[in-house]
Amino acid sequence: MSTESISIHTTYIPLGQFLKLAGVIDTGGMVKPFLADYDVFVNDEQDQRRGRKLYPGDQISIPDIGVFQIVKEENA
Repeated sequence: MSTESISIHTTYIPLGQFLKLAGVIDTGGMVKPFLADYDVFVNDEQDQRRGRKLYPGDQISIPDIGVFQIVKEENA
């Protein structure tokens, strides 16, 4: 499974916002039920907190959905 890069322009992004940005869920209201139904691993550690801060370099793995890497968006 390939790793998809997700660019952020802020210092960090909360897990709930990341799920929307990555296209895993459609709305913020879907975060809590999604986290209840799916295992989410941040840097190989399971974490279901929607407010978990994700920083550039963090890797998020969601079995049967994908693997994502947070990267800092470079200013042009």
